[in-house]
Amino acid sequence: MSNEAQLIEFLSSHTDDEVNALATTIGVDEVLAQVLSSMRDRFQADQAEGLDAVVRWDVRAGDETQTFHMVVKDGGLTVAMGPPADSPRVMLGLDLPDFLRLIVGQLDGMQAFMSGRLRLSGDMLFATNIDHWFG
Repeated sequence: MSNEAQLIEFLSSHTDDEVNALATTIGVDEVLAQVLSSMRDRFQADQAEGLDAVVRWDVRAGDETQTFHMVVKDGGLTVAMGPPADSPRVMLGLDLPDFLRLIVGQLDGMQAFMSGRLRLSGDMLFATNIDHWFG
C-alpha cells in the first residue's frame, strides 16, 4: 500500500486472511515500518503535552509476534521496533489485521478490547487516550 487511503480501502474490502497474505508478500517488517512512519507523521504533540510514558505493542502476524514501542515524553514521540528499555505503562496486543484496522480508525479500541481482539495489560484508562495523540 503506497498511502493510507489505499490501506483503508484494502482493509475495508478484504478478509483477515487476505490482509495477512498481503503483509507476508510485502513483508511484515515493511508493513510495520510504514505504519510507524505514519504514526510519527500524524502525532499531535499538543495532545500528549506533559506525558511521560512508554507503550508496548505486540502485533501477531501468523505464528510470529512483532514488538515495537512508543515513548511519549515532553510532547515528543519516539517509535522503534523491539521491546522498550523501560517498563511500559501499558502493553497492547493485536493480530496484524486488527492492528491495522485500529490504526486507520476502522476498529474501535474499546470494542476490540471487550470482544477479546485487543489484549491489554497495564493502565487501561491511559490506553483509552492513545488514539487522541494522532490526527
